[in-house]
Amino acid sequence: MSDKQAYESKLKAKLDEWQADIDKLRAQAREAQADAQIKYSAQIDELRDQRDEMEKKLKDVQSAQAAAWNDVKAGADKAWDDMTAAMKDAWNRFT
Repeated sequence: MSDKQAYESKLKAKLDEWQADIDKLRAQAREAQADAQIKYSAQIDELRDQRDEMEKKLKDVQSAQAAAWNDVKAGADKAWDDMTAAMKDAWNRFT
């Protein structure tokens, strides 16, 4: 397995994990009081948007030619770090 393929697999697995986390937060939001539901909803929408952006980065990685692979990976790494920070922030707020 090449570095690119390993990175793609790692990114796919993390996207699935983030989706599961977002689904858990959504379930918590449904159980919250009305005021908190609005707050949860806005945060969840933001997380979903960031996850969607990561999915686009995965597609960029998958379609990148060998010469451009490192440049595409750098952008995906930045988006990964941003998404990780956003998920940690969400969990800290809601749990």
